[in-house]
Amino acid sequence: MTEGTNMTDNEYETTKETVAAEPAEETPMKSFETRPDEVEENNENGGSNGTIQEQVPVTAEEPEFEHPEGGWGWVVMLAAMWCNGAVFGIQNAFGILFVALLKEFGSADDADLRFKTAWVGSLSMGMIFFCSPIVSVFTDLLGCRVTAVGGAAVGLVGLLASSFVTSLGPMYFTYGIVFATGCSFAYQPSLVILGHYFKKRLGLVNGIVTAGSSAFTVTLPFLLSSLLEKVGLQNTMRILSILMFILMLAGLTYTPLLPKPVNSNKPGSCCPPMSKVFNVSIWKSLGYRIWVFGIPAALYGYFVPYVHLMKHVEERFGEDANKEVLLMCIGVTSGVGRLIFGQVADYVHGVNKVYLQVSSFMVIGVMSMMIPLCHVFGGLIAVCLLMGLFDGCFICIMAPIAFELVGFQNVSQAIGFLLGMMSVPMIVGPPIAGFLRDRLGSYDVAFYLAGIPPIVGGAVLCLIPWVEARRIRREQEAATDGTQEQMLKFKRDSGGQGDALAAKTADPNSVI
Repeated sequence: MTEGTNMTDNEYETTKETVAAEPAEETPMKSFETRPDEVEENNENGGSNGTIQEQVPVTAEEPEFEHPEGGWGWVVMLAAMWCNGAVFGIQNAFGILFVALLKEFGSADDADLRFKTAWVGSLSMGMIFFCSPIVSVFTDLLGCRVTAVGGAAVGLVGLLASSFVTSLGPMYFTYGIVFATGCSFAYQPSLVILGHYFKKRLGLVNGIVTAGSSAFTVTLPFLLSSLLEKVGLQNTMRILSILMFILMLAGLTYTPLLPKPVNSNKPGSCCPPMSKVFNVSIWKSLGYRIWVFGIPAALYGYFVPYVHLMKHVEERFGEDANKEVLLMCIGVTSGVGRLIFGQVADYVHGVNKVYLQVSSFMVIGVMSMMIPLCHVFGGLIAVCLLMGLFDGCFICIMAPIAFELVGFQNVSQAIGFLLGMMSVPMIVGPPIAGFLRDRLGSYDVAFYLAGIPPIVGGAVLCLIPWVEARRIRREQEAATDGTQEQMLKFKRDSGGQGDALAAKTADPNSVI
């Protein structure tokens, strides 16, 4: 060492270890370490004070989680596909069970009995979505696997209990509440777990998973009709319980991969903080708030054709019209739409996926208004084909949009609250259309009005990409301003040497 350094080799090693041991701040200039070769070069060139050395920024970012995009994820995808098929296949086939319940507990000509029996199916479908916010909390606390398996077990108990009831009253509890609540707890984790295994292919995978319900919806009515004719209502429900037992086994495949958030429990407290039980951070996103209120607004008219189309066909084309073909058209093209638009969503960047939902709402709204104008049965078939195709588009990209708006760690409650709010228009919309039919004598006005909410709701959703782009731009500006403030603070704290250090970093040949 030269005289100008006033530092022995031992002192140099001690200084280097001391600098390396200092904790790094979480700023763009997180830590500074000395380059020994530069020190020696400076000393050979005539020297500089060894207490001022080149400082090079060193980043210490944690590696980002990489999704496997396959592997065991394909097994999880098949399990989630079975979940969607079993849950919504049974729910959508309630029309077949509805006729069997009328024959079992009364007469098909009893109008009051039809009203009471219809509430069994309505209560069951509504409970699946109504329980979703609660399910999301359990999913965050217990994990996808425990929640899904436990839900499937509750659904199995409810369906088995329904096969032993001898009157309609207990059916409200066993089928409408217990079975539906179990289905809700089994269904939502099947959407959340996909984000642990897929990111680039998430749209395609969601399309395949949601297509499971279309496949079951098309095939299960034929199976149920045959079973009801051969073994009766009670034994048919017991056979359906096998689907729920398989669903329990499918839930065991939901192995989580994403890292868990840091546990912020207070010492000595066994209860998680309220911020973890109820994730209020998702509501800080303006884009999410628009999405979670815009979709329910669109759904006030969305389900009206699915509920009242069959009765409208009977009134216009007669009871002998082959109205079951319309349901098959909707079911088949819905499955095709989920596969097609799920793949398309993977090529649409970020929250721009919302435009796919906008297009689906616009088309379904226009098709609803077209139903009263169709005086030829072939025209109704064309309308149903388009409605089913874009219905598949709307359903398959709900989860990918949620991942884009709130991130992978917050998606559980984001989806849960959305589904919970969807339960209101699902229950309210069709009865309003039925009320208009009773007052006006036809469904024409009901279908015209049903097309307005999807169009208005779709227009509201167009604001989301603009809101998210503005948010990202503000965050980038704030990050830039924060970096400049940190550089100025570094200059002040360095006692006037900050400019020299900055110049040294910019010019590696300079000597301080």
